Amino acid sequence: MSDIKPDSIFNSYTDPIPPLRFDVQIIPIKQDGKTYLYFQDQYGYATSDFAVPQSARSMLSLFDGQRSVEDIMEFSDNGVTKEQILEYVQFLDENALLHSAHFKEHAAKMESEYERSDVHFSITAGLAYPDDPEEMTHFLNEAFEKLPTSEPVQTAKALYAPHIDIRVGMNSYVKAFSAIKELKPKRVVMLATSHYSGMYPDIYEERPFVIASKDFKMVNGIVKADWEGIKKIREQIEGEEEHYGVTFQDRAHRIEHSIEQHLIFINHLWEHEFSLIPIVVGGLDELFYKADGFQGQQVENFSGLLAELFVDDDNTFFLISGDLAHIGKKFGDNKPAKELFDDIRNFDDAFLDFGASGSPQKLLNLMSEKYDPFRICGYPPLYSFLKTLPGLNGEILTYDIWDESERESGVSFGSILYR
Repeated sequence: MSDIKPDSIFNSYTDPIPPLRFDVQIIPIKQDGKTYLYFQDQYGYATSDFAVPQSARSMLSLFDGQRSVEDIMEFSDNGVTKEQILEYVQFLDENALLHSAHFKEHAAKMESEYERSDVHFSITAGLAYPDDPEEMTHFLNEAFEKLPTSEPVQTAKALYAPHIDIRVGMNSYVKAFSAIKELKPKRVVMLATSHYSGMYPDIYEERPFVIASKDFKMVNGIVKADWEGIKKIREQIEGEEEHYGVTFQDRAHRIEHSIEQHLIFINHLWEHEFSLIPIVVGGLDELFYKADGFQGQQVENFSGLLAELFVDDDNTFFLISGDLAHIGKKFGDNKPAKELFDDIRNFDDAFLDFGASGSPQKLLNLMSEKYDPFRICGYPPLYSFLKTLPGLNGEILTYDIWDESERESGVSFGSILYR
């Protein structure tokens, strides 16, 4: 730890110590026969691969936002000084584990730096798949050689496919993406689930469509942004962004995996040059209550703009990234997932059928009936696509369920090819 600390680092013996961040998971791990507490920060603010000895758990439990260093002295072993306790607190603060002034400053800096950058660096590499290019190529070659594939089509307009962890969904990925391996579009418009725009309600509450003006640097190559296409969108909506529900303030992309999972497959299969318009779509729940309200008009306007700019272009292909149901204890259900599998299969069948029929209204009616009872994360991007190209029939290629039995949870996923 540096001796020179930022002014925002906590530095008091009497003020309450900032609490541990509630959104960071503390996971026990074993290494060389010893147990450590590993801090997993899904938002990527904290120092990566950060862990402390298990013996620190009792002290960490005291960081509740109420106690000061001097208060904690009462619970400490003889010989521990208040200087040592403060140093430990500052150590955690420097690594962005406390909900402190320093953390807020650090997080804001990370977000602004991301927004200013022209490059999105992969956040899934090394987790769901190898982070070495050669290993990655071998990993994917082996999958496409050993797993069932689809007959490649010569023409198609879109593919709806999962973004579930590749380790559990590889069969579905191979079956879906092998169908489009011989296509050669010059532009890909991607509509993908936004899992994180809800973190920033002040930015995205009335902006469901978040466009990133960035190249995506993946393990198996850089996917260039379609600067020309993005510029066309900017020019058309300038001064009326709220009317279209669009923002280019793209921090919602920083830790988003839904686009990356698709890019590694098309990067692997396509050898021609292509560019990307990356769009993540936030929640469209307002449509359940009033389909023709403010948010409904935004979807209508933006999907109409996408149709006007890109639908008639034979060199444009649409990728839609979304999973299906999220059920079980992990997602807030009282029942374990296995008791809900029959229900979600019926619901998913209807969702995929209506998606393949090209009917946005049927899809919305289904989702509205019980207000998205199974947390279908693919609804916002697929509905937006169907509004862009209504009436385009598709073929259901895959359907599967990940049974995460150890957590009594499950996620379903499927794919649709629009020829």
